[in-house]
Amino acid sequence: MSIRSDSLRQLALAVAALVVTACAAIPAGDRAPAAAPSQPPLRAVALDRTLEERILALDPENVSAADVRDTLSRAPAPRIILIHGGVFPVHLAMTSFAQFVIGMGYPEERVRVPGTADDWSHNPYLPSERLAGLIAWSYENEGMRPMLIGHSQGGIQVIKVLNDLAGTYGPDVRVWNPFNGNFESRTTIVDPLTGRERPVVGVQVSFASAVGAGGPSFIFPNNWDVIGRLRDIPDSAVQFNGYFIGIDWFVMNVGAPARDRFRALGKTQVRNVELPAGYLHVSVPVTHHLTGNPSLRAFVDDYRATTEKPDEATMPGSYTDNVYYAADNWHAIKKHWVLELKRLILARRSLVAAH
Repeated sequence: MSIRSDSLRQLALAVAALVVTACAAIPAGDRAPAAAPSQPPLRAVALDRTLEERILALDPENVSAADVRDTLSRAPAPRIILIHGGVFPVHLAMTSFAQFVIGMGYPEERVRVPGTADDWSHNPYLPSERLAGLIAWSYENEGMRPMLIGHSQGGIQVIKVLNDLAGTYGPDVRVWNPFNGNFESRTTIVDPLTGRERPVVGVQVSFASAVGAGGPSFIFPNNWDVIGRLRDIPDSAVQFNGYFIGIDWFVMNVGAPARDRFRALGKTQVRNVELPAGYLHVSVPVTHHLTGNPSLRAFVDDYRATTEKPDEATMPGSYTDNVYYAADNWHAIKKHWVLELKRLILARRSLVAAH
């Protein structure tokens, strides 16, 4: 089969997958918008002592399916903020990824866009400071630093948001309230773990990732302010995973050459991950089907992140399953779910001990 015919076949499969995803999406009528938090997180989160001890004993780098099912599913989770690509209907690919994460055991209410009944991801053309303000709002009200995951132009938006939080574009960012859809008239929050006022600038996300970010998307004015700093990751993320497709014509790159790799400006843990060349840019996040396939789900459950590129021959399924992208992201999501819970539990115990 020629490269051209193989690419056309994969594109057809990708479009079909996106249509299936749209049909499989949970009907909006079955859900209601999540309610706004009613009390500070340190007061609201009162876990059973036995459950707290089990969480504190978890190894963040080795979280099993049983750990998710029997322990993490009984506790709250950091908000996951998904940002889809910029060409219709590629947003359906992020809907698929949202369903994958939920199918793996993540709480639905922490994946859905807050204040909505049927949105799973954010538009990359919206002002990035709005998402930065939402991250600050979520941290203040939920007690755990959110996660930020972007695809294509959504990946560029991830970098812009991290720069907003780092103060690259200005010293102040206003809080965004998702339940009234407006910026608040303040640029500070009350840190939920310390009780002290702090600026929005300086708030971190626990984990961020971007796939397929770059290329001709820079022709759009909304992306101009990240030109020259797309691969530079500020300290507004604890961990950042940058994903490159082995051959990605959309961003005009082959692999992840040293000059084009993401790099930390400070202490952020940065991982550059090369995905198989057979993956297709437009459909990388299409992963909802993995949770219903025993062999693919087992690979995702058992996957552990390493510095070595895994042998493609050992991966189950085909390129269109995107199992490596799903597994690597899921490993990081589980890791930071545990770390944020531990951080919250220890802060609450310190508060109780002080009183």
